[in-house]
Amino acid sequence: MIESTKKKHSKLLRFWKLLGPGLITGASDDDPSGIATYSQAGAAYGLSTLWTAIIAFPLMASIQQMCARIGIITSQGLTGTLKKNYPKSILYLMLVFSFPAIVMNIGADIAGMGAVGNLLFPSIEATYFSVLFTILLLILIIYLPYQKIAAILKYLCIVLLVYLIVPFLYHQDWLAVLKATVIPTLHFNKEYVGILVGILGTTISPYLFFWQASMEVEEMKHKKKHLIVNKKIIHDMEEDVDFGMTFSGVVMFFIILTTGTVLFNGGIHQIDTVEQAAMALKPLAGNLAYLLFAVGVIGTGLLAIPVLSGSLSYIITETFGWEQGLDKKFHEAKAFYVVIAISLLLGLSLNYIGISPIKALIYTAILYGVTAPVLIAIILHISNNKKIMGKYTNSRTSNILGFGALIIMTAAALVLMYLQFFGD
Repeated sequence: MIESTKKKHSKLLRFWKLLGPGLITGASDDDPSGIATYSQAGAAYGLSTLWTAIIAFPLMASIQQMCARIGIITSQGLTGTLKKNYPKSILYLMLVFSFPAIVMNIGADIAGMGAVGNLLFPSIEATYFSVLFTILLLILIIYLPYQKIAAILKYLCIVLLVYLIVPFLYHQDWLAVLKATVIPTLHFNKEYVGILVGILGTTISPYLFFWQASMEVEEMKHKKKHLIVNKKIIHDMEEDVDFGMTFSGVVMFFIILTTGTVLFNGGIHQIDTVEQAAMALKPLAGNLAYLLFAVGVIGTGLLAIPVLSGSLSYIITETFGWEQGLDKKFHEAKAFYVVIAISLLLGLSLNYIGISPIKALIYTAILYGVTAPVLIAIILHISNNKKIMGKYTNSRTSNILGFGALIIMTAAALVLMYLQFFGD
């Protein structure tokens, strides 16, 4: 009995050690931007967007696996691979689209964390919390080596488990939940399609493509495996990514479930701020649900903002050929850390120019949803290019799922634009 328990514990420990970039990427996908988008979806439409969690999982897993494989095979981030093999116009276009969306995402996440901090400690203003979180993140990112940052991010993923608890603190009609999960509901109006594009954009986010590839390169350097790529490394990566994306999808599902039952059934159909989503739960589902939801927003922000700022810094430094990497100290990659600092400070400044955090979060998700198809098309092209990928080009399944993601996201973005210009 004791021997059996030890073996199980040993297997779990090995599996935990195997998890890395895939888990962090998946968990950071459920940042305050994602929470806001999922909360608005649940509040506005009840359970009718639950099915998107099932559809999104295989699509985002396939794209993230491609990005990870590109990083492992080329020993370069996605930007470096683009720079080496494609016209510079594509690279600069990607940079123009990525920079404002990521900075807006950072700013909205910081604002959301500050607002929720104020909810938990009303005597301290939200702006003070925003500044505090920004300084804390900046210090941690600059002074901690990659290995410690990765470990901290990994353990912060556990915070997301709070969202799996909240729905069970409120009575659920599980038959209705099952029906909404397996039978898609569609409404042909710009508000509903906008939410769908936002959900797709915040789950299949372009910044995660760059982060995944760059983190695989960091992992290979750290483990000194960059010269011995084999099927086991690829298999371990796929398990890591699949687990991370599953984790992300489950959390997404439970946030929509929470707000789709508690808020929607309570007559709250519009969420204007992140803290409103937390506060609205308090009278309807009790203090514990409210506290768990609020703490989750802060935890996911601490997890996601280093990913957002790091991905932007990898994009810019690889574009201009500057030294980069979280494994390097400040004096070894000054430009890399300066870009991170600037992105955090620009994000913080959005708090003071009157942009509503919830609108910034949802607009960011929609912007990701509109721009992601272009990047997905490029990733598919790279992943099927034998000159770049050698024998590790896409399998048939990867291509089916990848092209499925491309078609679905393109169609959703086109329908949204059509309804925006020609709808009622």
